Amino acid sequence: MTASTLLQGKVVIISGVGVGFGRDLALAMVENGAQVVLGARRDSTLQSVAAEIEASGGECVWRTCDITEPEQCEALAQLAVDTFGGLDVLVNNAFDPGVLKGSPYEWEPSGDPVTWEPLLTADLDVFRRAMDVNFFGTLNMTRAAVPHMQTRGEGRVIMINTQSSMWIKPMHGAYASSKGALWTVTKTLARELGPLGIRVNGLHPGFIDGIPVSKSINESADRIGMPVEQLRQAIAAETCLGYLPPGDELAGAAVFFASDLARPITGQALAINAGHWLH
Repeated sequence: MTASTLLQGKVVIISGVGVGFGRDLALAMVENGAQVVLGARRDSTLQSVAAEIEASGGECVWRTCDITEPEQCEALAQLAVDTFGGLDVLVNNAFDPGVLKGSPYEWEPSGDPVTWEPLLTADLDVFRRAMDVNFFGTLNMTRAAVPHMQTRGEGRVIMINTQSSMWIKPMHGAYASSKGALWTVTKTLARELGPLGIRVNGLHPGFIDGIPVSKSINESADRIGMPVEQLRQAIAAETCLGYLPPGDELAGAAVFFASDLARPITGQALAINAGHWLH
């Protein structure tokens, strides 16, 4: 089933595997020859993605993992070693969207509408939760993975960041500030882990065409009284390429960073947003 051997022999952990970009990342890694270890808070989504991978002939294992719990991160990293003999790549995809109620990345149809708040009146517990997951949780997962990469003599850490950390908009402060901190620590880790042969880079997507973004656009269109397709077309028109890229296209950038093609690259931010925002 493997489309290429670009990642043949590589063992890849992906956190935050769900119905959106995490699934796309997992499938892309497998299609390029990797063995993957899947982590997420819900076993139902893990089982679904694992079934897709196995049906295509790929190799994977999974376990539930809340990245805010260091011991769960350590268990996920150990699962990679115990099952596949080592660890080469960590894709830090798990995140908290920094919203007051509900979440555009949790897809129960009866979920509450998403609510963002301005900084001066925001519930700062929302900021704390976003930092706990997006910054400290990602550090937990990275600290758990790096010793196993060090045993290999090199490795890759890929931070799934966001264009929101560089293109600042009002009322997205909890998400943007936590991801901004993640971008800073990405560069710090690149400096500190470079002597170990471990490359650390960030991917900064914009709107990812798929279930999560569709729900967010639907809610926004309803809130402002605009037809959904009109709003979607208006957002797409802001990009240089005139469309919202799907997750399976964006996942190719993660495959690149995970591969030997990116061997001389570390400490970099790559915008994967169809030219929605240029930096």
